Amino acid sequence: MLTRLVYCLLLAACAYGCGTPEIEPLFSKVVNGEEARPHSWPWQISIQFKHGTRWYHTCGGTLIAPRWVLTAGHCIFPGDVYRIVLGKHDLSVQEATEQIRDVLRIVVHPEWNIECVACGNDMALLKLDKAPVLSEAIQTACVPPAGEILPHDTPCYVSGWGDLYTHGPIPDKLQQAMLPVVEYSVCSQSDWWGKTVKPTMVCAGGDIHSSCNGDSGGPLNCKGKDGRWYVQGVTSFVSSRTCNELKKPTVFTRTSAFNAWLDEVMLKY
Repeated sequence: MLTRLVYCLLLAACAYGCGTPEIEPLFSKVVNGEEARPHSWPWQISIQFKHGTRWYHTCGGTLIAPRWVLTAGHCIFPGDVYRIVLGKHDLSVQEATEQIRDVLRIVVHPEWNIECVACGNDMALLKLDKAPVLSEAIQTACVPPAGEILPHDTPCYVSGWGDLYTHGPIPDKLQQAMLPVVEYSVCSQSDWWGKTVKPTMVCAGGDIHSSCNGDSGGPLNCKGKDGRWYVQGVTSFVSSRTCNELKKPTVFTRTSAFNAWLDEVMLKY
């Protein structure tokens, strides 16, 4: 006989399909982004590391399956202890919607090299010790089909608790910004990112909007033709000079280049 908890989890899984937030995001034309509508990106999570007796936000991530979080390889440091906080909006307070899970397993892409961010493969999967109870504040994002390439100028949205501006303060409340996709043929031009950007990456922004330190590992949220939201990218790097630089868009690990690896890891573990 199913336990009450398992039964509730099954009901929640049926009720909440991937990429369909119960609370719709709100958008405006605020320069440099804006505070997100609480829980309108319900797959956004906070990766926190332990220092002494306290926990600190270090990176973002995306819930792509009930027990799996997608993030960046550069967010993971050997020896650090991490936890995942789901259902968060304001990091400065305890919220009724939040759920905390321990990290049971960390799998960093085998070809990720901390000494060479521009080499690509900046991706990691974190397995939770147990699945969260899905709700309007906690849902999964959809993973795009293998090999999918978004057209130039596709409007996508970055979300996270990263610095509000270069070397600026970290916000307590989740922020969002619209970043139009910059196709590879443009982003790889010599006066843009040149050879630094690889075909397994996706660029977005490159003007007044970008991600910043602290957004690392978080999602590039893009709405598909089916109306669902897909995590098309994992925030990887920005210009070393400033978070907002013309012709230096935010660079993301392109999720659709790694479907086989994601499937392999989640099936194996």
